[in-house]
Amino acid sequence: MALPRLQLFEFNDHPRAPAVLRESIIETLSRALAWGRMLRGLVEPLEAFLEAAGTREVLDLGAGAGGPASILVSEIRARSHTPPRFLLTDLQPHVESWQKLRAAEPDAIDFVAEPVDATAIPPALATGRARTIINVFHHFPPALARAILADAVRSSSGVFISEGFERDPRQFLNFGPAGLPALLANPILTPRARFRKALYTWATPIALLCGTFDGLVSTMRVYTEEELRQMVAPLDPTWRWSYGTYPYPPRGHGYYFWGVPGSSKPGAQSR
Repeated sequence: MALPRLQLFEFNDHPRAPAVLRESIIETLSRALAWGRMLRGLVEPLEAFLEAAGTREVLDLGAGAGGPASILVSEIRARSHTPPRFLLTDLQPHVESWQKLRAAEPDAIDFVAEPVDATAIPPALATGRARTIINVFHHFPPALARAILADAVRSSSGVFISEGFERDPRQFLNFGPAGLPALLANPILTPRARFRKALYTWATPIALLCGTFDGLVSTMRVYTEEELRQMVAPLDPTWRWSYGTYPYPPRGHGYYFWGVPGSSKPGAQSR
């Protein structure tokens, strides 16, 4: 039986948490995803989604510092494939980080510098693009999550959600091998506020404790397959939805849930 979902807070998105601490946690997560090859298994389902959606243009919602999009571009290139073009957006844009990613991958990454509300995407951004929500959907309470999905069904070519684990706190242990080195190295590798981040990371256990807390809480905030399907059930019945899992080392697995418009059988769903 699945554990109940808990709508708890996380330091990395709490407005009262110091900005330097929140930034440290986000940077550590992005680096852990890259160092641990944690998104490599997501490439195949993402490619299948884009083929079904009929587009290579992607609107990345809640992009944060842009780590997942950048990693996926690299992983897709490693397979000698051409990556889709990601347009990074967020309600709180990380323009400085995004500028560096765009400079490194000008053909695959761009961004919108203004805040973008995921529940009301403007037509100029929505038209011709599928949407991705990678490792952030658990941050949204149910009402907001439903509104984001409803807007995607109204005006996108498809929506792709993924999380780094299903609802099981034990799965967070799989972040340790890459996460701890990423945390300890962050004050050196971060582009700014190195001294203050070193205080949180090396001089005190604050970053470690808050990051661990956030990781455990995240595992209790993710939505189950049943909950996701309940969210989309009242929406356009011609959309088809698919749920699955992908592996990452050492023994972890995340999930993906995607939908695209149009099917031969209204309401068609697949595992």
